[in-house]
Formats: sequence, structure tokens, C-alpha cells
Amino acid sequence: MGVNSNRVEDFSSHETALRITTEAAMPPMVIHSVCPPPQQTTLQKLKQRLGEIFFPDDPLHRFKNQTLCKKLLLGFQFLFPILQWGPQYSLRLFRSDIISGLTIASLAIPQGISYAKLANLPPIVGLYSSFVPPLIYSILGSSRHLAVGPVSIASLVMGSMLSEAVSPTENQILYLKLAFTATFFAGVFQASLGLLRLGFVIDFLSKATLVGFMAGAAIIVSLQQLKGLLGIVHFTSKMQFVPVMASVFNHRDEWSWQTIVIGFIFLAFLLTTRHISMKRPKLFWVSAAAPLTSVIVSTLLVFCLRSKLHGVPIIGHLPKGLNPPSANMLHFKGSYLAVAIKTGIVTGILSLTEGIAVGRTFAALKNYQVDGNKEMMAIGLMNMAGSCSSCYVTTGSFSRSAVNYNAGAQTAISNIVMASAVLVTLLFLMPLFYYTPNVILGAIIITAVIGLIDYQTAYQLWKVDKLDFLACLCSFFGVLFISVPLGLAIAVGVSVFKILLHVTRPNTVAMGNIPGTHVYQSLTRYREALRVPSFLILAVESPMYFANSTYLQERILRWVREEEDRIKSNNGSTLKCIILDMTAVTAIDTSGIELVCELRKMLEKRSLQLVLANPVGSVMEKLQKSEVLESFGLNGLYLTVGEAVADISSLWKSQP
Repeated sequence: MGVNSNRVEDFSSHETALRITTEAAMPPMVIHSVCPPPQQTTLQKLKQRLGEIFFPDDPLHRFKNQTLCKKLLLGFQFLFPILQWGPQYSLRLFRSDIISGLTIASLAIPQGISYAKLANLPPIVGLYSSFVPPLIYSILGSSRHLAVGPVSIASLVMGSMLSEAVSPTENQILYLKLAFTATFFAGVFQASLGLLRLGFVIDFLSKATLVGFMAGAAIIVSLQQLKGLLGIVHFTSKMQFVPVMASVFNHRDEWSWQTIVIGFIFLAFLLTTRHISMKRPKLFWVSAAAPLTSVIVSTLLVFCLRSKLHGVPIIGHLPKGLNPPSANMLHFKGSYLAVAIKTGIVTGILSLTEGIAVGRTFAALKNYQVDGNKEMMAIGLMNMAGSCSSCYVTTGSFSRSAVNYNAGAQTAISNIVMASAVLVTLLFLMPLFYYTPNVILGAIIITAVIGLIDYQTAYQLWKVDKLDFLACLCSFFGVLFISVPLGLAIAVGVSVFKILLHVTRPNTVAMGNIPGTHVYQSLTRYREALRVPSFLILAVESPMYFANSTYLQERILRWVREEEDRIKSNNGSTLKCIILDMTAVTAIDTSGIELVCELRKMLEKRSLQLVLANPVGSVMEKLQKSEVLESFGLNGLYLTVGEAVADISSLWKSQP
């Protein structure tokens, strides 16, 4: 193939299409040959492919061309990020970190107690979980602003999944053992993902799925707190909308007006402070201090009026002291092991997703990078250690991290300061929580989870992608009316269905020429694009796999049939050539190659020529090795659609 005129003839005067383009209008076009990629051995290809899958960030690039001592130092810094910024740590940074650490401690203490009750665990476990994990994360984590501790979603899921198998009131010891065991397996799962660099697993929890899941969970969590807000003694342990509401109205005789008054006054106070901080971010400390303020004021109120408020349930005795060891309570045998593993994996995925998302959010605001695999390792190891020190699943909390960021945190030392404040509380301040009313914990939980209802994002999903919105709805209603784990599973199923739909039913478009250019674009997308007489130019916008080869064959033949019908009805020029633009075909397998071969034979029987344009390197290599290209001849493969049209048109013109 050489240099040819780029003129495209209008073969029919009756068809509105691309008109004759003179050589003066556009410069002559050079016809280029399509080159295969450089030769590589199978081992080289496998190494490159595995590197792209598991090491897209090339984590060892810092070790290149370094001395042995430098490599050892870099290795320790890689494993313990605190060694990177620790030597440059200063008093000025500590001043900022101590303020932010004490600020998040004021939020973490009441939230820790509240979230433990949400997971049907003793309140003291929430404080234990706010002490050990933050210390471990500050050494291993790569985020400067992530505030670690119990979170509402993981607490809710753990409480709902474990309570289906074991009653937290009738069999407290077994329930506690399963909670610690589930935390251990959550940590093992998270650390394994980081170690094996399998972080893409959590990508199956799409944003749409999480939006619906968190909204449904927030509503269920809020409704569950009606037990405390209304003073109901006998309440359902189920986590679905209908049983919860039925329990609320079936026990109207248990409603306590004192509890209702206290609860709704403090709930209004907490919601008001939250609204103020949202409207004026500089006043973040108002909402951050509100939970601890509510706990102190309500405790004093109940203590002073305990003779008149004897019907208001209180927390009661909380043991003083550091986290007791719990390695002996891990439950690795028996019929409940499967429940613990399943709960650990589900809560592990959810907490990992939240922690990494929050860490990356604040890292982007401060223009630094968070290593996802390193975060998985850090969160996994802190949960494994936490399970042996009376802690349940912890991760980075969005609310506490936002407070930490706004309070001016500079490094992970803020987590150490927070843990120190919790330590002081555990050692000396436990008796002060004796008269804290349970209703306050419910109000704190409602205020924390109500921000998870993101209706604006849901509306955006509806506008942009209806399938994403469907996944969001499935997750929302599944959590609300079926169960938390099943609702999440349904939403993941819808997301996987969406992936399969895109793979098995890829998009194909008919293309036309933009007048005065060599550019070819979709006829439906660009109104100025014109059909080229005697050509049907199609683009496939996906890999050609076994999953879509049959569909693509049927769809392309349908394009041909429709084009022939259109030409017949418009009395246009005869269809002679089908050009398949393979620019977007990123991969092909043996079924895809068979599709190309069969398509060429079927079109040849109808006196139609099939031409391939711009196959990418890996596709070109496989087509060449399969010897399919030999059947296409000299005029069956081109670098661009424009070159194919120009060269084939000139060949037709030169023929008598």
C-alpha cells in the first residue's frame, strides 16, 4: 500500500451523503501499515500483566539504585510510615495535634459508648476500642487525618448479624466471644487484602451501593433508638422496618414521658449544633463538643433529680482499668464459627471501604497520597490486635476525621493524644458515667447517622445513571425491609449484573465523516457527520470476548441489514464495504477471533468486504498469531478509518 488520493467519490447522485472532496480541499493522505507490538516471551507478558494487576503503583520504585543501608531504611519507612515524618516532627506540629486530639476525644468517648450499645456490646467495649486501635494505626497508617475508632455502620452490621444467631442478653459471654472472633477475622481479611494487594475486591461496593446501604442503615439505626428515646423496656431485636415500628406501637404502655422529654430536648440540641457547624465550618467545635456536653449535662440532671427520674434507664457501673486481654475468648471451633467468619468478612469490607474512602478524601484536600494497600494492612493489623485486647471492629470514622481535620491535625499523633485521653477516662473517670441516661446515647447515635442519608447523591445517580440508581434503591429497600447483610448482597448483585450487562451487551455505533476532515464519529452523536456512500463504518466499544461474541455477530449483521434496507428505500449506492473500527477493542480472545473470521466469511458470501481499522497492540498480536489476517488480504487492515476509506475508494475508482 502506498500513497493514494484521499478523494472519496459520491457514487450516487440520489443520496445525501459525503460529497466529492477535491485534493485541493485536503492534503494527500499517506496510507500507513499496521505494526504488531514488540516480541515478548510468555513469561515477560505474564510478569507485565501481573505487575499491572497487583502493583499499578510500582511500590518498589524508591528502592532502585540505592545502597543496602538506604534500602533497609526505606524498608522500615515503608512498613512504619511514622518513621518517614517522625524525624521532622516539631513542637509546632505537636501543638496542633494535641488540640485536635483532645477535640476528637471529646467526641470519641460518648460515641464509643453509644456505638458499643448499637453493636449490642457492653458500653465499656466501645471505650476499649477507642484506645488500642488508634495507637496501632498511628504507627502503621499512612493518613495524617484519619481518626480511628468504632463506627456506626460496622457496629450496626455486627449487632444485626450476630444477634440473629445468639441473643446478646441471654447469652452475653458467647455473644462477646463471637464479637471478638468476628473482629479477628475482619482483621485477617483486611490485612490479607493489603498483603496480597487485592484491594480491587472492595471496588465491587460501588458508590451507588454504599449510598443506598448507608441511608437504609441510618434509618434502621435511628428507629432502633426509639427504644431508648421512648423508654420502652421490651423491644424487638430485629433490624427491619416493619418489626421495629410494630414494636414501637405495640408497647405504647411502656412509653415514659420523662425519658421522652429528656431525649427529645437533647436530640434537638445535638441536631441544632450539627446544623450550625454545617452552615459555618469554622464553628466545627460546636458539634464536636455537643455529645460530651450532652453526656455531662444529662448525667448531672439525672444525678440531681434521681428521686424523681427513677424511671429513666441509666448506664450503671462501668469497670475501671485498661483493656483486659481477650485472646482466650476467640472462638475458633463449634457451630458458631461460620457466623463469626461471615460477620467478620462483611464488617471488614464495610469498615475498610469507609476507612480508605475517608483517608483519601482528606488526603486529597491536603495534597498528599494515601497508600490503599498500606491502609488495608494497618486497619487489618489493628483489628487483629484489637480482638486480643477486648476491642471490636474499628476503622476511620468520617465524623471524627472531619473534626480532626477542621481542628488542625497535622499528623497521626492526634490519634495518640485521643487514645491518651481515653486512657485517662478508663483509669479515673469511669464512675462519672454511672448516672448517664441511655436515652442520651440514642440521641448521639441518631445525630451521627442522620448525616449518612445522602439524598442529593441519590438524586444525582437518578439523573446520570438509572442502573446505578436501581442498585442504590435495591440496597436501600433491602436493608430497610429484608436485612442488613441481604440488602447489601442484593445491591452488590445488581452492581455485578450491571458489569455483566456492559460486558455481554457492548455498545456499537455507526460512524460518518466530519466534512472537511479525516475524522469519523458517531452519526447519532454528531449531526454534521455524513455517511460515506457504499461504506458502513461500525465501531465496537468493548473487548471481544466469549461472553459477547454471539451478540456482536448478530448486532453487526443487523447493522448491515438495516443499512441495506435504508439504501434500498432511499435508492442509494450499493453497499460494498463494512469497516470495523477496533480502536476501543482493548482485548480479544479466541471466541472474538472466531467472530471476526466468521463475520468475514458471512459478508463475503453477500459480496461485501470486511475491513479492520486500528486494532490495538494485544489484539493485533493475537490476530496475527491466529493467521486470520492472511484471509483479509492487502486491503483488509488499516491504521485509521480515514485511510481505509481513501485507499479503498481509490481502488474502486481505478477499476474499470
